[in-house]
Amino acid sequence: MPNDQTKGIVQEVKTQGVILLGFVGLMWGLEIIDQFLLDNSLNSLGIRPRSLSGLWGILFAPFLHGNFVHLIGNTVPFLVLGWLVMLREISDFFVVTITTLLIGGLGVWLFAAPGTVHIGASGLVFGYLGYLLLRGYFERSAVAVFFSVLVGVLYGSLIWGIFPAQLGISWQGHLFGFGGGALAARLLARRP
Repeated sequence: MPNDQTKGIVQEVKTQGVILLGFVGLMWGLEIIDQFLLDNSLNSLGIRPRSLSGLWGILFAPFLHGNFVHLIGNTVPFLVLGWLVMLREISDFFVVTITTLLIGGLGVWLFAAPGTVHIGASGLVFGYLGYLLLRGYFERSAVAVFFSVLVGVLYGSLIWGIFPAQLGISWQGHLFGFGGGALAARLLARRP
């Protein structure tokens, strides 16, 4: 017979799964609709730099993808890093997500090339990466440092994505998303 603590942990994991799979389900649902019914017209709702209507893309861009390869490439790191963000507190996931959306999205809107459209969840992925890597630095607790090192080993090579390297990849989204995650790490730091 499971005790109350075990039931609480099971319920917490279920809640985490519902949240993460809800986000991913929305991304996949929109991509299926966009690919098969709308001829990729939803992608125009991404971030369009220095365009007033392009500001709405800050909210929509993480849920829109250019194709299924793009979406698959974001799904696994979104699930893994998103889950690591919410391990301490589910509310941390929402704070990091909102901070990354706003900082990352505004950074892209202000500094990316005009006439471009930026879409994809990679800005969020880089926000989670920034948060997890820098949480150990800001908190200086053994657990936070352990997770920073773990994420560095598993996903540290992603850091190269913040530099302009490949045409068609929003390095600005990666860079400013990472910055949003770093800010969230500072805001949520719990010093011992």
